[in-house]
Amino acid sequence: MSRRTALTLTAALALGSGLAILPTQAQAATVVVSNVTDLTSAIKNATAGTVIQVRGGTYYPTATLQSTVNGTSSSPVTLTAYGSETVKIDGSSLPDGDWIFKLTADYWNVSNITFQNSPDSAVVCQSCTGTNWTNIKTINGGDSGFTLTGDGTVNNTVKYLDSYGNYDAANHGENADGVAIKFGSGTGNLVTGARLYNNSDDGIDFWSFSSPVTVEHTWSFGNGVNRWSDSAFAGDGNGYKLGGDGEVVAHVVNNSAAWGNAGNGFTENSNTGAIVINRTTAYANGNWGYYFATSAARLGKNLAVSNGSGSVSKGSSVVSAGNNWDSGISTPSFKSTDATTTYNSRQSSGALPVTTFLTTGSTTIGATMD
Repeated sequence: MSRRTALTLTAALALGSGLAILPTQAQAATVVVSNVTDLTSAIKNATAGTVIQVRGGTYYPTATLQSTVNGTSSSPVTLTAYGSETVKIDGSSLPDGDWIFKLTADYWNVSNITFQNSPDSAVVCQSCTGTNWTNIKTINGGDSGFTLTGDGTVNNTVKYLDSYGNYDAANHGENADGVAIKFGSGTGNLVTGARLYNNSDDGIDFWSFSSPVTVEHTWSFGNGVNRWSDSAFAGDGNGYKLGGDGEVVAHVVNNSAAWGNAGNGFTENSNTGAIVINRTTAYANGNWGYYFATSAARLGKNLAVSNGSGSVSKGSSVVSAGNNWDSGISTPSFKSTDATTTYNSRQSSGALPVTTFLTTGSTTIGATMD
């Protein structure tokens, strides 16, 4: 059963020489849930300011958890684990094609929850404004792990996300990304501190999203590798796929890294816009470290080493300065090329684990890996 606590406000209304005390609408509750029925109800019936705390355990919903209820910027809806307890929401009991969690709503804060084994995408936020996703995991799903989509996708922040092992068997791995920000528009969207790895398609994909998205302090690795013994495997395996479907957009990637992806580390994917890539590292990707053949990209202070097709493929509209493929720029040595520590637990703050992998000590080129 859920436990609700509510504080009812009162208002004073002067009527002539008297004073009437009238009740106002009760403030939203804090709701503590410990079973699927109460979790489903709490999400569906939340109001602005509701705090939903989920007790530790694994939950198996039989229908998509979803809400269209808006919070406000001052009174968001909060969905989070209870204290430091471990919460997993498992999609194993959902019908084929279902998502675990869908929001078509504004101003929600979701944190400290794992969404796993979804038949389709794990988490989908459609035409959302002002949502914050912190310390979330989306793993082993049947399509992209975490998705922002739709017009009116504005000012959403995805912080400290782990998204891995996602694979769409029906399409032989062609669609399952770690993060998909696709088929929509809206400014102010940020992905920071994400770890996107071992997904069947791309680490991050901005296909047909017509507004700039910023990515920073993010690692994308091991994507597009056929780990499922699929004889018709079709995953692309780009670390950062920054466009597609004819959209011309100046996405921004700062201080991030791509390694061991089957495709390119960073690619325009036919986006001809002025994409900005600054202080990133591409290491040991199957194709190009940086593929920007048709865009007007601004590539600055990036480091490419040991990529299968070479460091960079860039067209005449690209502005390239301070990268290790540019004249007069040396390639610093890595302190380590052993990626083992990148799989370690995150720091207590939620930040990426401490590592010397792909660090150089340089203050002028390449990702700092933090």
